[in-house]
Amino acid sequence: MAVEVVQRRESLPARVTTFYQEVVTEMRKVTWPDREQLKDTTIKIIIFVLFIGAVLGIIDVLLQLILVRGIPSLFTGR
Repeated sequence: MAVEVVQRRESLPARVTTFYQEVVTEMRKVTWPDREQLKDTTIKIIIFVLFIGAVLGIIDVLLQLILVRGIPSLFTGR
């Protein structure tokens, strides 16, 4: 004999309230960075992004020289 288990779901307002209370509880556990940490991290990220942009720019120029100018010049005889 199979026994069917029926779980009753809470109403939507009750679930929303429970969710909100759990979010508030978790947000109290979060440690937020102070202003100095935020400034330091932001500067590091900006420097990193500029460095990666420069590396990609150099790679782009090198590939353009090789693929657009170098290889076709092998076949045109210039």
